[in-house]
Amino acid sequence: MAGQWDKIFKQQGKFFTKVQGDISRIVKLFKRRNVKRVLDLGCGSGRHTVYLAKHGFEVYGIDISRTGIKMTRKFLLKEKLKGNLKIGSIYKKLPYKDNFFDAVISVQVLHHARIESIRKVIREIERVLKLKGLFFTTNRRRRIQRNVKILTEEYENLREKFRYRIIAPMTYVPTGGAEKGLIHYLFNKKSFRKEFRHFKIYDIWVESNKRHYCLLGELKSK
Repeated sequence: MAGQWDKIFKQQGKFFTKVQGDISRIVKLFKRRNVKRVLDLGCGSGRHTVYLAKHGFEVYGIDISRTGIKMTRKFLLKEKLKGNLKIGSIYKKLPYKDNFFDAVISVQVLHHARIESIRKVIREIERVLKLKGLFFTTNRRRRIQRNVKILTEEYENLREKFRYRIIAPMTYVPTGGAEKGLIHYLFNKKSFRKEFRHFKIYDIWVESNKRHYCLLGELKSK
Protein backbone atom coordinates (compact mmCIF):
# COMPACT_ATOMS: atom_id res chain seq x y z
CA MET A 1 0.00 0.00 0.00
CA ALA A 2 2.84 2.40 0.81
CA GLY A 3 4.27 2.08 -2.69
CA GLN A 4 0.89 2.76 -4.27
CA TRP A 5 0.38 5.92 -2.24
CA ASP A 6 3.93 7.01 -3.07
CA LYS A 7 3.01 6.69 -6.75
CA ILE A 8 -0.24 8.61 -6.28
CA PHE A 9 1.51 11.50 -4.52
CA LYS A 10 4.32 11.60 -7.08
CA GLN A 11 1.86 11.74 -9.95
CA GLN A 12 -0.96 13.76 -8.40
CA GLY A 13 0.53 15.50 -5.38
CA LYS A 14 -0.23 18.94 -6.77
CA PHE A 15 -3.93 18.07 -6.71
CA PHE A 16 -3.84 17.36 -2.96
CA THR A 17 -3.37 21.00 -1.97
CA LYS A 18 -6.95 22.24 -1.57
CA VAL A 19 -8.08 22.26 2.06
CA GLN A 20 -11.30 20.39 2.83
CA GLY A 21 -14.25 22.78 2.79
CA ASP A 22 -15.25 22.44 6.46
CA ILE A 23 -11.78 22.75 7.99
CA SER A 24 -11.97 26.50 8.55
CA ARG A 25 -15.01 26.19 10.83
CA ILE A 26 -13.51 23.12 12.52
CA VAL A 27 -10.42 25.20 13.33
CA LYS A 28 -12.63 27.94 14.79
CA LEU A 29 -14.24 25.34 17.06
CA PHE A 30 -10.79 24.05 18.07
CA LYS A 31 -9.78 27.55 19.10
CA ARG A 32 -12.98 28.08 21.10
CA ARG A 33 -12.32 24.79 22.90
CA ASN A 34 -8.70 25.75 23.64
CA VAL A 35 -7.26 22.90 21.55
CA LYS A 36 -3.46 22.97 21.45
CA ARG A 37 -2.15 19.65 20.10
CA VAL A 38 -3.71 18.13 16.95
CA LEU A 39 -3.03 14.92 15.03
CA ASP A 40 -3.56 14.86 11.25
CA LEU A 41 -4.14 11.12 10.79
CA GLY A 42 -3.16 10.15 7.25
CA CYS A 43 -1.72 13.58 6.50
CA GLY A 44 -0.74 12.80 2.90
CA SER A 45 1.05 15.71 1.22
CA GLY A 46 0.32 18.04 4.13
CA ARG A 47 -2.52 20.32 3.11
CA HIS A 48 -4.25 20.13 6.51
CA THR A 49 -1.06 19.78 8.53
CA VAL A 50 0.16 23.08 7.13
CA TYR A 51 -3.22 24.74 7.56
CA LEU A 52 -3.34 23.75 11.22
CA ALA A 53 0.25 24.91 11.79
CA LYS A 54 -0.58 28.27 10.19
CA HIS A 55 -3.33 28.68 12.76
CA GLY A 56 -0.98 28.17 15.66
CA PHE A 57 -1.61 24.54 16.64
CA GLU A 58 1.09 22.11 17.72
CA VAL A 59 0.53 19.75 14.82
CA TYR A 60 1.48 16.11 14.32
CA GLY A 61 1.11 14.16 11.10
CA ILE A 62 1.44 10.50 10.20
CA ASP A 63 1.18 8.81 6.82
CA ILE A 64 2.25 5.51 5.27
CA SER A 65 3.68 7.30 2.22
CA ARG A 66 7.32 8.37 2.46
CA THR A 67 6.67 10.62 -0.55
CA GLY A 68 3.70 12.25 1.17
CA ILE A 69 5.70 12.96 4.33
CA LYS A 70 8.55 14.36 2.24
CA MET A 71 6.09 16.71 0.51
CA THR A 72 4.64 17.74 3.87
CA ARG A 73 8.10 18.57 5.26
CA LYS A 74 8.88 20.62 2.16
CA PHE A 75 5.52 22.40 2.43
CA LEU A 76 6.11 23.26 6.10
CA LEU A 77 9.63 24.48 5.36
CA LYS A 78 8.37 26.69 2.55
CA GLU A 79 5.82 28.27 4.91
CA LYS A 80 8.43 28.52 7.73
CA LEU A 81 6.30 26.34 9.97
CA LYS A 82 6.96 23.37 12.25
CA GLY A 83 5.30 19.99 12.45
CA ASN A 84 6.00 16.62 14.04
CA LEU A 85 5.87 14.05 11.24
CA LYS A 86 6.14 10.26 11.17
CA ILE A 87 6.05 7.63 8.45
CA GLY A 88 3.81 4.73 9.44
CA SER A 89 0.57 2.86 8.86
CA ILE A 90 -2.46 4.24 10.69
CA TYR A 91 -3.83 0.68 10.82
CA LYS A 92 -1.17 -0.35 13.33
CA LYS A 93 -0.56 0.90 16.88
CA LEU A 94 -0.03 4.65 16.65
CA PRO A 95 3.36 5.91 17.91
CA TYR A 96 1.86 8.29 20.47
CA LYS A 97 1.13 8.16 24.20
CA ASP A 98 -2.30 7.68 25.69
CA ASN A 99 -4.39 10.87 26.05
CA PHE A 100 -1.83 12.82 24.04
CA PHE A 101 -3.99 14.90 21.68
CA ASP A 102 -6.63 17.55 22.21
CA ALA A 103 -8.04 16.84 18.74
CA VAL A 104 -7.62 14.46 15.81
CA ILE A 105 -8.60 14.99 12.19
CA SER A 106 -8.64 12.42 9.39
CA VAL A 107 -9.76 13.52 5.93
CA GLN A 108 -10.61 10.87 3.30
CA VAL A 109 -8.39 8.27 4.94
CA LEU A 110 -10.11 5.79 7.28
CA HIS A 111 -12.30 4.23 4.59
CA HIS A 112 -9.28 2.78 2.76
CA ALA A 113 -9.49 -0.53 4.63
CA ARG A 114 -11.81 -3.34 5.59
CA ILE A 115 -14.12 -2.57 8.49
CA GLU A 116 -12.08 -4.79 10.86
CA SER A 117 -9.01 -2.60 10.30
CA ILE A 118 -11.05 0.60 10.52
CA ARG A 119 -12.27 -0.49 13.96
CA LYS A 120 -8.68 -0.92 15.12
CA VAL A 121 -7.88 2.62 13.98
CA ILE A 122 -10.89 3.99 15.85
CA ARG A 123 -9.72 2.26 19.04
CA GLU A 124 -6.29 3.84 18.56
CA ILE A 125 -7.85 7.27 18.01
CA GLU A 126 -9.73 6.83 21.27
CA ARG A 127 -6.51 5.83 23.04
CA VAL A 128 -4.40 8.81 21.93
CA LEU A 129 -7.23 11.35 22.24
CA LYS A 130 -8.03 12.96 25.59
CA LEU A 131 -11.48 12.49 27.07
CA LYS A 132 -13.68 15.28 25.67
CA GLY A 133 -11.13 15.66 22.89
CA LEU A 134 -12.52 16.58 19.47
CA PHE A 135 -12.55 14.42 16.36
CA PHE A 136 -13.32 15.34 12.74
CA THR A 137 -13.33 12.90 9.84
CA THR A 138 -14.60 12.54 6.28
CA ASN A 139 -15.14 9.14 4.69
CA ARG A 140 -16.60 7.59 1.58
CA ARG A 141 -20.38 7.38 1.80
CA ARG A 142 -22.94 4.82 0.78
CA ARG A 143 -25.54 6.73 -1.22
CA ILE A 144 -28.41 4.30 -1.73
CA GLN A 145 -29.61 2.10 1.09
CA ARG A 146 -33.37 1.63 0.68
CA ASN A 147 -33.24 -2.05 -0.28
CA VAL A 148 -30.94 -4.72 -1.60
CA LYS A 149 -32.18 -4.40 -5.20
CA ILE A 150 -31.43 -0.70 -5.40
CA LEU A 151 -28.13 -1.16 -3.62
CA THR A 152 -27.16 -3.85 -6.14
CA GLU A 153 -28.11 -1.54 -9.00
CA GLU A 154 -25.87 1.15 -7.51
CA TYR A 155 -22.95 -1.27 -7.36
CA GLU A 156 -23.55 -2.31 -10.97
CA ASN A 157 -23.61 1.32 -12.09
CA LEU A 158 -20.34 1.91 -10.25
CA ARG A 159 -18.87 -1.25 -11.75
CA GLU A 160 -19.67 -0.10 -15.29
CA LYS A 161 -18.44 3.47 -14.77
CA PHE A 162 -15.39 3.04 -12.57
CA ARG A 163 -14.41 -0.65 -12.89
CA TYR A 164 -14.25 -2.25 -9.47
CA ARG A 165 -14.90 -5.51 -7.63
CA ILE A 166 -16.72 -6.14 -4.36
CA ILE A 167 -14.56 -7.88 -1.73
CA ALA A 168 -16.86 -7.71 1.32
CA PRO A 169 -20.16 -6.08 2.36
CA MET A 170 -19.98 -2.35 1.62
CA THR A 171 -16.36 -2.78 0.52
CA TYR A 172 -14.95 -2.53 -2.99
CA VAL A 173 -11.61 -2.23 -4.79
CA PRO A 174 -11.21 -0.24 -8.03
CA THR A 175 -9.68 -2.30 -10.84
CA GLY A 176 -8.57 0.74 -12.77
CA GLY A 177 -7.69 4.40 -12.34
CA ALA A 178 -5.42 6.20 -9.88
CA GLU A 179 -6.71 4.22 -6.86
CA LYS A 180 -6.53 0.80 -8.52
CA GLY A 181 -6.24 -1.88 -5.86
CA LEU A 182 -7.01 0.41 -2.90
CA ILE A 183 -9.77 -0.75 -0.57
CA HIS A 184 -12.82 1.50 -0.10
CA TYR A 185 -15.37 0.98 2.66
CA LEU A 186 -18.74 2.71 2.26
CA PHE A 187 -20.21 4.35 5.37
CA ASN A 188 -23.76 5.47 6.01
CA LYS A 189 -25.06 7.46 8.97
CA LYS A 190 -26.07 4.33 10.86
CA SER A 191 -22.64 2.71 10.51
CA PHE A 192 -20.95 6.01 11.38
CA ARG A 193 -22.90 6.16 14.66
CA LYS A 194 -22.22 2.49 15.40
CA GLU A 195 -18.46 2.61 14.82
CA PHE A 196 -18.02 5.94 16.66
CA ARG A 197 -20.32 5.02 19.55
CA HIS A 198 -17.78 6.21 22.15
CA PHE A 199 -18.12 9.74 20.78
CA LYS A 200 -20.75 12.34 21.48
CA ILE A 201 -21.58 13.12 17.87
CA TYR A 202 -22.28 16.79 17.25
CA ASP A 203 -23.19 16.35 13.60
CA ILE A 204 -22.99 14.09 10.55
CA TRP A 205 -23.39 15.74 7.17
CA VAL A 206 -22.67 15.21 3.48
CA GLU A 207 -19.62 16.98 2.11
CA SER A 208 -20.19 19.44 -0.75
CA ASN A 209 -18.74 16.96 -3.29
CA LYS A 210 -21.56 14.52 -2.29
CA ARG A 211 -19.06 11.63 -2.09
CA HIS A 212 -18.17 11.76 1.61
CA TYR A 213 -19.85 11.90 4.99
CA CYS A 214 -18.36 14.25 7.57
CA LEU A 215 -18.49 13.55 11.29
CA LEU A 216 -17.69 15.90 14.15
CA GLY A 217 -17.69 14.60 17.69
CA GLU A 218 -16.24 14.58 21.18
CA LEU A 219 -14.77 11.53 22.91
CA LYS A 220 -17.09 10.67 25.81
CA SER A 221 -15.71 7.26 26.88
CA LYS A 222 -12.98 4.72 26.16
